[in-house]
Amino acid sequence: MNTQRFQERFFAQLGDASSIRQMFDYLPGVYFFVKDRERRLVTASAMILARLGMKHERDFIGKVDEEVYPQRLAAAYQADDEWVFENKKPLVNRLEVWLNEERRFDWCVTTKLPLFDRQSHVVGLMGISRRDLERDVLRPTDEATQAVNFLRRRLDRIVSAEELADGIGTSVRTLNRKVNAAFGIPPYELMLRMRIQSAAESLLKTDAEICRIAVDHGFCDQSTFTQHFRKRMGMTPRQFRLAHQT
Repeated sequence: MNTQRFQERFFAQLGDASSIRQMFDYLPGVYFFVKDRERRLVTASAMILARLGMKHERDFIGKVDEEVYPQRLAAAYQADDEWVFENKKPLVNRLEVWLNEERRFDWCVTTKLPLFDRQSHVVGLMGISRRDLERDVLRPTDEATQAVNFLRRRLDRIVSAEELADGIGTSVRTLNRKVNAAFGIPPYELMLRMRIQSAAESLLKTDAEICRIAVDHGFCDQSTFTQHFRKRMGMTPRQFRLAHQT
């Protein structure tokens, strides 16, 4: 059997080839999307539409990220898209900021794959995003997952690479390789993002002063906390709190 022709004949007989993507509407916590080479949104699972506050796919089709996401997030998505287009390779398990159901900043893990035409030209990409680090994005025994679990219990202080590696029973070299492969960032950046995510939740759920939240999450002072927070969230902690309060 010529397997390639077999596949082509099957897909050719489908009345609507895009109907396959409907499967993603029934996968809890999985968000599916497709973009063309100009980064225009072609289709998406129903969960993405709901998260963006849209009722119909026609409200979504043809738009670019800048039209549906805050500028800082859209710029990061654009950079990742261009990397996929230029390198013609998948971008796997990228840890990035997204919007949750309340339109608040949250973390997700995203994978993007290039799409090719019959002449092997990149014509777009497809991707899936999984909700934050609480879900089983990685294998339970993977060093990256163990690192996340280890850090989650120590969000009130700085954890060195040596302590983290020793805590999960591996070497610093292996730790760096595994975390980079899983999330596209080194262990130190993973630790910072997790502490900032926890601090962001405290900004929303408590009335504690920002300086207190900073210290409680391992930052030496409010100024240092603000610097790291703004770099990764696109706004200061005070702006973040005010934006979501309104």
